[in-house]
Amino acid sequence: MAMHSDTLFLRNVPEELSRWIEDSAHLLRTSKTRFALSVLMDVMKKSGLNPTQLPLEFTDRKAPHPPPGLPPFTFVDLFAGIGGMRLGLERVGGTCTFSSEWDRHCQKTYFQWFGESPVGDIREYAASRLHEIPDHDVLAAGFPCQPFSIAGVSKKKSLGREHGFLDQTQGTLFFSLAKIIAGKRPPVLLLENVKNLHSHDKGRTWQVILGTLEDLGYRVFHRIIDASSWVPQHRERIFIVGFARSCFGESIPFEFPSPPKGRSPRLADILDPDPPDKYVLSDRLWRYLQDYALKHRSRGNGFGYGLADREGISRTLSARYYKDGSEILIPTGANPRRLTPREAARLMGFPDHLPIVVSDTQSYRQFGNAVVPSVVEAVGRSIGQVLAWHLLRRGQGTLLATHDQARQAPEAQLRRQAV
Repeated sequence: MAMHSDTLFLRNVPEELSRWIEDSAHLLRTSKTRFALSVLMDVMKKSGLNPTQLPLEFTDRKAPHPPPGLPPFTFVDLFAGIGGMRLGLERVGGTCTFSSEWDRHCQKTYFQWFGESPVGDIREYAASRLHEIPDHDVLAAGFPCQPFSIAGVSKKKSLGREHGFLDQTQGTLFFSLAKIIAGKRPPVLLLENVKNLHSHDKGRTWQVILGTLEDLGYRVFHRIIDASSWVPQHRERIFIVGFARSCFGESIPFEFPSPPKGRSPRLADILDPDPPDKYVLSDRLWRYLQDYALKHRSRGNGFGYGLADREGISRTLSARYYKDGSEILIPTGANPRRLTPREAARLMGFPDHLPIVVSDTQSYRQFGNAVVPSVVEAVGRSIGQVLAWHLLRRGQGTLLATHDQARQAPEAQLRRQAV
């Protein structure tokens, strides 16, 4: 859109809104630009130039300032899901400048929570639209776990030819992630994955990922963190943090956070006092789960349902919870019940003010696949301490990352006012 000498470009316009603008402009026999401007002018007049009078709510408008001693920073949110990474990083002063998520149900939730729709297939951006991803301080990604083929690498080795991450990761989503890292060279990486990433494909997956990040010039730290110190759930995930050697050097004072002190969270803290009856298991389903568990116990297997202790913590909430809820059942005195979607959100640490805008099935999938924001916040605070250390070490009020030795593209610079 353009008005007088100023030009305003809008990205990530939801398809439904774009179609409405086009249809309305056609009906009124005007251009899309003139129609959109007329709508905005009308809204401006009705609000009296005060946007707070509009019926709008944006999570990021209420995002807190960086905690004392930590500098603000920018980040991109890749494989974003419903934004667990984003919530955690915003709490320690991060500003999201780009997001991607292909699942349309997650996109719907993300839009309602953050006021923007993530772009879809990240492979397209890695392949030919890398320039549309803005430079950033931190690249955050909860990338999926996939096996890597070593056939191409073995062939090149036999021919005495060089090989690298492009060969090892070809055809995977990590390949796209690695291409983005190679092209944008962010100073900091924050990646999250399932605990079993270490052992996936007999350890080959982990070795390729670790080797790729090191080859791209990053000093890598990693740790499996159990979220049970932050939320009442046993949830182990691996967190990978990388710092660009070209920016921070080799001796980097990074340490993963310690669990918070004080009273540990309990399942009772997140349970509704009077949940709807529809979440109570039917007699048929409850009998089936009991018979299934008995059959596997007789075979020496550990499969079966899990009756949760209200005064303790639950098992891990998984994306399959929508099927029967068997891994986390709440005792009621009669047949047990599933968690409600809101309780599932709380179990992951998502606050109640964020609306649930999808079906129960999609809610369980989204929360089961999500990352715990408070754990990301804790890791993000540790990253922020390194950023602050870097600013002080330089003796300047800016964070400047130089990558002349790491790539031939123009130098990537990141300047932020220190707190």
